[in-house]
Amino acid sequence: MLFLGFESSCDETGVALVEAPASGVPRLLAHALHSQVEMHQAYGGVVPELASRDHVRRVLPLLEQVLGASGRHLSDVDVVAYTRGPGLAGALLVGAGVAVALAAALGRPVMGVHHLEGHLLSPFLGADPPEFPFVALLVSGGHTQLMRVDGVGRYELLGETIDDAAGEAFDKSAKLLGLGYPGGPALSRLAEAGDARAFKLPRPLLHGGGLDFSFAGLKTAVLTQCRKLGADLPAHAADLAASTQAAIVEVLVKKSLAALERTGLPRLVVAGGVGANRQLRADLGAACAARQTRLHFPELQWCTDNGAMIALAGALRWQAGVQPPRQADAFDVLPRWDLMAYARQSTQPM
Repeated sequence: MLFLGFESSCDETGVALVEAPASGVPRLLAHALHSQVEMHQAYGGVVPELASRDHVRRVLPLLEQVLGASGRHLSDVDVVAYTRGPGLAGALLVGAGVAVALAAALGRPVMGVHHLEGHLLSPFLGADPPEFPFVALLVSGGHTQLMRVDGVGRYELLGETIDDAAGEAFDKSAKLLGLGYPGGPALSRLAEAGDARAFKLPRPLLHGGGLDFSFAGLKTAVLTQCRKLGADLPAHAADLAASTQAAIVEVLVKKSLAALERTGLPRLVVAGGVGANRQLRADLGAACAARQTRLHFPELQWCTDNGAMIALAGALRWQAGVQPPRQADAFDVLPRWDLMAYARQSTQPM
């Protein structure tokens, strides 16, 4: 089965082709991605209307690029998968509209995929795919969740942020420090030149709250420090960046280890944009090695939004029999869509 995937939930346009056998890990044939980061930098963040227009411009040339690289034709496609949500409504509509229109023209079925499940399953694109079951840390600009994963569509929420996501804490702290967009990577680069012990910042819910997270208080603490430093902020920016990163990473690491302890599972999978953070990779790597826990990160190219993870998620759901493709006769998008609700709606095996 050949799955064509479209991703357009925010500021990346992604298209990919994945080949799925009846069993075994699906194989990526080709993918293409366009990032809008440069376009949005002038505004300090994503402008939804500009994002939607750029998706319209990019999606079909990217499709042609993928078909050319794979040596396949549109007529070879068996199922068209697309990101149904969550994300920016206008951006989602571009990918969904193109996917369903294309499928209808080809007489092929479609599959609306949850964006977060795409991230969750993205380590299966790598050379060392994980085995079920595992604990997953899903950490991005919009979400921070710990869950037990027993199979495709079989998820148990263990903990989540009660306010801001870890990625948002990175981005908002970077903005307070006067760094450019995207803030998270900029803060991490600056942190490499700083002393993580220079500022004592809070680790909210580190010793309480079970496996839930909270990062709003940390953002407030960074704001307070910036105001205290005033004109001296540039001289101490690297130290404050390093201290901020250390606080976020420590919470993510210790909560992940606590989830492993609670579940007794031998594997941890990290997915989402913050999974690209070097400090998080290093600290989690050391902690998991010390307790002989298998750790899986997606390759860096799969940490960002991409079409490959959507095509893969569609293929894995088909293999698991939890979501049969449907006729391409209508579509909708879900800008706000809970992953646990999506999992509960999974059908019985085909």
